[in-house]
Amino acid sequence: MKSVTLTSIAALTLPFLAANGWAYNEAPMLKQLVEAGQLPPVEERLPKNPRVIPVYDSIGTYGGVLKRAFKGPSDRWGPTKLMEERVVETYMDGEKNLSLVPGWIGEYSVSEDAREFTFKIRKGLRWSDGAPVTTRDVRFWYEDVFLNEDLMPSIKALYTSNGVPMKLSFADDYTFTVSFEKPYPLFLTVLAKESTGRPGLDRPGFIEPFHYLKDYHPTYADPAKLDAAIAKYGAKKWTDLWDSKGQIQAWWFNPDMPVLTAWRVKTPPPSDTVVMERNPYYYGVDAEGNQLPYIDQIEHRLFQDPEAINFMAIQGEIDLQNRHINVADFTLLKENEAKGDYTIEKWTKALTWSIMPNLSSADATKQALFEDIRFREALNVSVDRETINELAFSGLGEARQASPISGSPFYDESAESRWTEYDPERAAALLDEIGLTERDSDGFRLMPDGRRLSFVLETRWDIQGELLEVVRTYWQDMGIEVLVRIIDRTLFQQHVETADFDMILDTFDRSSVITADPVRFLGRGGFAQNYFNWWYSNGKSGEEPPKDHAIRDVWAAWDSAQTATSLEEANAYAKQMVDVHTKNVWHIGLVGETPAIYVRKNNLKNFPAGFVHDDALRGVGLAYPQQLYFEK
Repeated sequence: MKSVTLTSIAALTLPFLAANGWAYNEAPMLKQLVEAGQLPPVEERLPKNPRVIPVYDSIGTYGGVLKRAFKGPSDRWGPTKLMEERVVETYMDGEKNLSLVPGWIGEYSVSEDAREFTFKIRKGLRWSDGAPVTTRDVRFWYEDVFLNEDLMPSIKALYTSNGVPMKLSFADDYTFTVSFEKPYPLFLTVLAKESTGRPGLDRPGFIEPFHYLKDYHPTYADPAKLDAAIAKYGAKKWTDLWDSKGQIQAWWFNPDMPVLTAWRVKTPPPSDTVVMERNPYYYGVDAEGNQLPYIDQIEHRLFQDPEAINFMAIQGEIDLQNRHINVADFTLLKENEAKGDYTIEKWTKALTWSIMPNLSSADATKQALFEDIRFREALNVSVDRETINELAFSGLGEARQASPISGSPFYDESAESRWTEYDPERAAALLDEIGLTERDSDGFRLMPDGRRLSFVLETRWDIQGELLEVVRTYWQDMGIEVLVRIIDRTLFQQHVETADFDMILDTFDRSSVITADPVRFLGRGGFAQNYFNWWYSNGKSGEEPPKDHAIRDVWAAWDSAQTATSLEEANAYAKQMVDVHTKNVWHIGLVGETPAIYVRKNNLKNFPAGFVHDDALRGVGLAYPQQLYFEK
């Protein structure tokens, strides 16, 4: 699976349409509202320099409802990634080259020392309720959200330099500058993924609708009205109205929340069918001046049973879906393409299914074993990845170690292949060498303290039961007892964030452009969570690693990457992070570069084939859903 080629992200500015003399077009449903006097003409709804979004195949036609499935109010990332609008965004062309393009800003510039980043908002840009967008919205986000400890008690290291948070200044109604203590050439790369938009859902970054949200912020709100809103929504305090579960600031729950996105929620959860309708003020157009999006509505239909989504697809009730589509069901879905009038499209997932031992386990005996590189090698070489690939992934993946995917600027063949050869004899010898030679009456090895060599392996992925059983059997043959526990996502996340686990099975993802989101390599979400918590909080929480622990070398490399004087230097430090991982192999990587399976209805056009599916690249958002359309 070596067909994907990614280049390092470089700056690219897409062409703008000349505002003077250009005749814009709009969806028939909006034209009717204009004619009825219920909506301003399209020329007044678009900014002076609308964003020109390329189409992947052809100029589309208006209309239609995109149907997909979701699992409930907490299943927000599928809709969110269809909706995100950022300061700058990643664009992948037909040759799979990546570039950064302006989003809701019209242009940007970077100082020679990479300390200052100046952005210009598109003049005439409007929120979905028609209100103008200015730097007042940016200043509100910065002063009253980003720097407000009630809403953001801690600031991510990604938005600091030399330990100092970024600073914003404002030149006029449309121009703002972000500055850092030291050079930060990776800032735009990070921004395209993160955009610093929390609290919220679509994380637009640097902006919130001041004219709307001021009524729900104590700095500006009438106290009596704010108290009434808190009571109305059953909240305990004003901050409960904000963030991903907030009934006010989260667009997912609040149809009145102004957005910049191509669609806005019309029928929110907990409805069994969540409906999103087109935003009449969306700022993007195609190359012929047609205001996007092409599609009128998106409907998300509730399902619970994993088998139900396959049935929906086969019955022709899905127009585009990857989320919750299991690669193990590839054969079933492929055989029913004609019946469901769809095509199975395959992107490449930038991840490796991995088992991660807890290096900071509270159990001192287990922690010592996990920190022993011989033990990690034994766990790795005692499993047959080719068999796992065939049984759990229909042979569609690749036996590999947790590392950057092939084609990534940071790909390392030695990192991908280390300890992936099945060698049970070496595994047994390594375990004996460590001193795990004594066994109990059931044949399981004993740890140095006399207890059975036994671990609980947790996961939130109920679809990977077969994979877990195969691994359990391999390790049992080595004299290691594995107790598999499949738990719900919330509990799993709690165990991970508090480092309260022995081992977990999860995806080691974000492995394409790792500088866009390096947290997996920094230890978050798995093998070094408690250490990461300590580093991330500047020692306020978590556990400090030993002074000579190699995870410190990873952090040092990232700190250097963040303050490098050039993008080339920053990428070199990021490569050092990969090298430290390759040397230590803190994971048991199993199978990766599996296909991201998309069910695409045959009349849905402009969906690109063979792209990279990665959270750092925003998943389905990389397809630019605004330009999808239904063939008449």
